[in-house]
Amino acid sequence: MESTFAPRRLLRLVGRLAVCASLACAVTAFADTLDERNELIYHFVTDLHANPLVADCAAHGSFVASTSTAFDHVDFPPASFDPSHFTIEPWNDSFDDKKQKIKVDNVVTVEGQGVAKDGDSDTTTLKFRCGYVGSQMLAFGWNDPVPPLRAQSHSTTRSAKSKHGTKTKSSASKGKSSTKSTAKKSTSSKKKH
Repeated sequence: MESTFAPRRLLRLVGRLAVCASLACAVTAFADTLDERNELIYHFVTDLHANPLVADCAAHGSFVASTSTAFDHVDFPPASFDPSHFTIEPWNDSFDDKKQKIKVDNVVTVEGQGVAKDGDSDTTTLKFRCGYVGSQMLAFGWNDPVPPLRAQSHSTTRSAKSKHGTKTKSSASKGKSSTKSTAKKSTSSKKKH
């Protein structure tokens, strides 16, 4: 019986080692990215005399743009850190009216030049917008020319054939009608009392 458990134990041990190795690689990659970001902030602040919040926003924008399908990297010429090319606005409101409704104290906007992945010599002016509370960035946006993929929405009133060949309403519209009938029942029961 002992011989049956030995291969299983060995397989579990190998599996655990593989998981540990992959986690170590992920942590190392994250640390490398964080180190690169910190080095970029340091370069902007010390060499280009950037405001620390503007440098932080530019470094984050540089990272995000490099994940885009359109850009290889972003260049921030020294002029990017001149007051004519960045703003720090006291905000005390929601960052935006979409998904990032978080309240921020300051909104930083900075410009950079996006270098295309296809080797095109023309650059694209990119504007990065970051929302801060103190020195912590809580929201981010930019003028990405490649819109994010969105899930396709389907009409909830569309009919579909069931497996028996009869037409039925989709489950989403059924849920709405059952909610309405439940609401009517509870309203009518309140009137009786």
